[in-house]
Amino acid sequence: MFKFQRLFEGPGLRLCVLASVLAVGLSAGGARAEEAHAIAMHGKPTMPADFIHMPYANPDAPKGGRLIWGILGTFDSLNPFIVRGLAVQQMRGYVVESLLARGNDEPFTLYGLLARSVETDDERSFITFRLDPRARFSDGKQVTAEDVLFSWQLLRDRGRPNHRQYYAKVAKAQATDPLTVRFDLAGANDRELPLILGLMPILSKQAVDVATFEETTLTSPIGSGPYRVTAVKPGASVTLTRNPDYWSRDLPINRGLYNFDEIRLDYFREANGQFEAFKRGLYDFRVEHEPLRWHDGYDFPAVKSGEVIRDTVKPGLPQPSEFLVFNTRRPIFADIRVRQALTLLFDFELVNRNYFFGLYSRVAGYFAGSDLSAYGRPADARERELLKPFAAQIRPDVMDGSYRLPVTDGSGRDRTTLRAALKLLSEAGYELDGTVLRNRKTKAPFTFEILVTTRDQERIALAFQRDLKRAGIEPSVRTVDPVQFDQRRLAYEFDMIQNRWDQSLSPGNEQYFYWGSAAADNPGTRNYMGARDGAVDAMIAALLAAREHTDFVSSVRALDRALIAGFYTIPLFNVSEQWIARWNRIERPKATSLSGYLPETWWSKGQPQAHQAK
Repeated sequence: MFKFQRLFEGPGLRLCVLASVLAVGLSAGGARAEEAHAIAMHGKPTMPADFIHMPYANPDAPKGGRLIWGILGTFDSLNPFIVRGLAVQQMRGYVVESLLARGNDEPFTLYGLLARSVETDDERSFITFRLDPRARFSDGKQVTAEDVLFSWQLLRDRGRPNHRQYYAKVAKAQATDPLTVRFDLAGANDRELPLILGLMPILSKQAVDVATFEETTLTSPIGSGPYRVTAVKPGASVTLTRNPDYWSRDLPINRGLYNFDEIRLDYFREANGQFEAFKRGLYDFRVEHEPLRWHDGYDFPAVKSGEVIRDTVKPGLPQPSEFLVFNTRRPIFADIRVRQALTLLFDFELVNRNYFFGLYSRVAGYFAGSDLSAYGRPADARERELLKPFAAQIRPDVMDGSYRLPVTDGSGRDRTTLRAALKLLSEAGYELDGTVLRNRKTKAPFTFEILVTTRDQERIALAFQRDLKRAGIEPSVRTVDPVQFDQRRLAYEFDMIQNRWDQSLSPGNEQYFYWGSAAADNPGTRNYMGARDGAVDAMIAALLAAREHTDFVSSVRALDRALIAGFYTIPLFNVSEQWIARWNRIERPKATSLSGYLPETWWSKGQPQAHQAK
């Protein structure tokens, strides 16, 4: 016999609390199923079924006021679920919700939102979502199982590449009653897939025109989230107004969140202009990525008077890392020896001292500063077993943990790295002709374009350009506006760009989207380097299949080794802190989540009437 949920009702508040229980019944596959208030990728959820609020949120945060958000770039669409256009990313979460919501203090745990409970088995051969009967779209219509199935089919067939890839793994989907949906996952061999489905954005079937869904639009989708779009200035700003009838404002997962009556997203096409606007108080907060500016750019009067507060936040996630990315689709970067040589020629010590005040460190790999990083660690027995079929392509020093990024003397004229780079280039078919490096057969000079969009990217590219000239390489640096940069990046129309991949402590299916072979020629993915590597694909499959945390860590480290050994990027630097500046009219909780800063937990300190939501 099953144990069911109980609904508690009080004045002005109806709180759904689900006891986390095991069902004695059997699933179709014969495995015992579990119905619960939350689901974790590994282990158990931290928060119990009767939790009141998340520890990083202030449940007593006052409601009201307005948050102005300054964003670099522009937009031409309010649909972030398609490839076309430059979409407003805040539509996700603020306007359109998912079945479950992230717990931001855990690597990857999801708690009930539109779905008040989930049920799966130990094999994760299926996932069942039971919708909260109170869930409503902003137009007042109830969220039903029919909407969930419609959203799944729509995004599987017409959504972004990651949606199409993930949702196509579902063997069968059905509504077992008007508020219950079951996804059968037989054959998917993907233990993360139930959580991926839990994060699926849910759209209203009645409000979506399937025929025009893939076209850019400035008409807001109908969502169930806390905000509605109330004003749009094309390319310049979007105004979100809090829905006073938001159905889940009192759910524990949302208590203390979404406190502003209005959020205005203001777009800036140029980084310096964006910073000057902040200094004038035209928007409320900025996340600073440039150490020179953080070091000596915040000396304007509002900082000195205390009107602008500078916060340094140290999240618990892998450190964001910046890279120069080789587009290996280009013949000039197809040879790994060329990529190794150019990695040797980047003088990090000089750049870090002159541009970054020594604030940055540098680590090879994609999970820096975490237990998932393989850099500097010898491979364990499980890693060696996983990588054994690919032993010929993984360098021994990457396997035993002795590989290190080159360290120069910081002079900009390090001869040791130059000699090593020229030797690799010679092996790859290039030779110096006077001061010009040429292809030995075609006599064509070695040249390529570095595409940049910000002043900070341009400075790094110009520094690298000087490094490369010592080897007879003459790259060009081309600066374009953010719109063109994004368009060319998504279409892979570049030789080299600067990019960063933000990682979690629970990497999963998105790794295919970042560097899986199937994503290499699929426009709109984040496999910018065009990696097509059997070892990388196999390690992603291994981490998705891992059940125990130790096996999962080994699988991720093995993936890190395969990527390091492929020399797809030149590591630039790692960022261990988040630098946030905010006007003191904005308050934030004392507690910081594992993932770092969360604007949805902030609130207004009490604005003058002119700053209040209209």
